[in-house]
Amino acid sequence: MSERQLDDARVAEAADLLAAHRATGARLDALPEAVRPAGPADAYAVQDAVVDRLCARHGGTRVGYKVACTNAIAQQALQVDRPLFGQLLSHTVWAAPVTLAASSFTTRVVECEFGLRIGSDVPTGAAPYTADTIAPFVAEVLPSIEIVDHRFADWSLGAASIAADNAIHGGWVHGTPWQGDPRELDLANHRLEARVDGVVVGSGTGAAVLGHPLTVLAWLADELPRYGHRLRAGDLVTTGVCTDVFSAEAGSTVVADFGSLGSVTIHFT
Repeated sequence: MSERQLDDARVAEAADLLAAHRATGARLDALPEAVRPAGPADAYAVQDAVVDRLCARHGGTRVGYKVACTNAIAQQALQVDRPLFGQLLSHTVWAAPVTLAASSFTTRVVECEFGLRIGSDVPTGAAPYTADTIAPFVAEVLPSIEIVDHRFADWSLGAASIAADNAIHGGWVHGTPWQGDPRELDLANHRLEARVDGVVVGSGTGAAVLGHPLTVLAWLADELPRYGHRLRAGDLVTTGVCTDVFSAEAGSTVVADFGSLGSVTIHFT
């Protein structure tokens, strides 16, 4: 774990700036150098402060986590070489089907992802988790779409700035949960398909995210305690994009079809 370089006042200044840009939809070239996080400890301190401000503004609560940059497509787009986490918030989590105002987002980058719901608290301080050892803590598998919404004019500002802005998370929409032991599903080879207005725009499998969605969850279970968090019963986790990413426009209907696991539909007005 890296050491903090930003003091509390500079963390607050960075969080105020990011929260303000989220409120207005204004673009940001970069965080000012004086408050720019230098590493993950700074980044997640700013992220926590941003989330506090968003929850206070909207009356929301933290309900789980997103894991970003779990596949080559996302890592290349953001020019990072390892995953990042952000936080899911109750006021931007919806059950499908849902209609959302396009104007509520600065951008609407659509990512089709396997979601998971944690069934019991995950102990910390044990040996590193694996896909097999984290699986018993999963109660549900959910088809889902994450909406990535970023304020930076250039995505490639580095991992710390991206993580500080809550891993550029905008919203999350989930389908009907599948309940049971996720090891009963072949998630690595489970195919999904993305469609916009009935036209297929991408497809993939769970192997796109670190080889398996449960491997992503294992990484998260080990990473969170380094920054003051942990996985608890009821937490929702979305594990990263399994298809090519694409942008949705006002008037579009987006469907993530997970076959036997169901589908997720968003209409943007």
